[in-house]
Amino acid sequence: MQQIIDRFVKYVTIDTQSDPENPDFPSTQKQWDLAHVLVDDLKEIGMEDITLDENCYVMATLPSNVDFKVPTIGFIAHIDTSPDYSGTDVKPQIHINYNGEDIILNAAQNIVLSPSYFDDLLLYKGQTLITTDGTTLLGADDKAGITEIVSAMEFLVNNPEIKHGKIRICFTPDEEVGKGAHKFDVEKFGAEWAYTMDGSQVGELEYENFNAAGAKVIINGKIVHPGYAKGKMINSMLIANEFMRNLPQHEIPQETEGYEGFYHIHTMKGEVEKTELQYIIRDHDRKLFEERKVLFQKIADNLNLKFGSNLIEVEIKDQYYNMREKIEPVMHIVDIAEEAMKQLGLKPIIKAIRGGTDGSQLSYKGLPCPNIFAGGHNFHGRYEYVAAESLQLATDVIVKIASLTAEKSK
Repeated sequence: MQQIIDRFVKYVTIDTQSDPENPDFPSTQKQWDLAHVLVDDLKEIGMEDITLDENCYVMATLPSNVDFKVPTIGFIAHIDTSPDYSGTDVKPQIHINYNGEDIILNAAQNIVLSPSYFDDLLLYKGQTLITTDGTTLLGADDKAGITEIVSAMEFLVNNPEIKHGKIRICFTPDEEVGKGAHKFDVEKFGAEWAYTMDGSQVGELEYENFNAAGAKVIINGKIVHPGYAKGKMINSMLIANEFMRNLPQHEIPQETEGYEGFYHIHTMKGEVEKTELQYIIRDHDRKLFEERKVLFQKIADNLNLKFGSNLIEVEIKDQYYNMREKIEPVMHIVDIAEEAMKQLGLKPIIKAIRGGTDGSQLSYKGLPCPNIFAGGHNFHGRYEYVAAESLQLATDVIVKIASLTAEKSK
């Protein structure tokens, strides 16, 4: 386990934060830093056919060690960390034998990770937790997944008595900004199916995700001297407020769960003359998803009619779709992962992702790709943490899936 901890710490201390405003691919040059490290690490553990292409995709092969035909399977994780919170100068903190009490992340700034607020912490009492120092995110999303894949491949290389077919792995850039699968070469990857190691709690196994769209709302106003503004000023911020009030007030992330969809405003910039709102629109049901987009546009249209001018501009772009449609015809790939967990004594938690992974887009590109836990919690913020034991368990699941796939092919 110490080797896994050391590998994880090494990866999270390399800044790979992506940038949603940059159209370049990858969106930040610093993602290359980890990509080059991974190429070196894969060479060191004995992987073959290692490539780093012009788009920052790292791919490698573990050849089959059996003399019968086994489907080629893949494992995928992403290099970048969320643009929502700083990933610069990450200082991981190791807490051995967690006692179930508050963890002081940063005494000087009074930043505390507490089970009274994050009750999932109590699932890991007695284990070794890895946290931030409260000033950055940790990056377990998805450097936990990277650590687990590299560790599992190393274990299989060093233990040839464990029989497996050909295994392909890939580490992708820009997943956090929705572009991780855009330039993924499915044909080059050459797997019949794959698994993203990008989930949270131990046992998670997911083959459903949100249908997703991003939406930009621009409200144009008019500025004049406030003392002489009657009948002349148009305050774009007040119209933005009216737009927000017209959306379903309780269909927001903090008041929804399970299969419930939402509208989420994540960025707002405004002054009298111009206000810009950035939303994400989510729903598991495709019909409801389409209805959400229609309502969003209708609210803008109605307000334009009310004010007698096209003050509000809306741009909606689909990001990804629910991969369930592509996974259900090949449900045996989910069954193998479920059986692997059960054989390791884990209780599979099969549920819909309240988000998305590279796997949702890859499934629509012809590579069915369910999602498996990586072990982290509280992604995208200062309270992120992962148990070292979870890193080990996810590593074990990868190894077991590889051996089960071979066993079922005899």
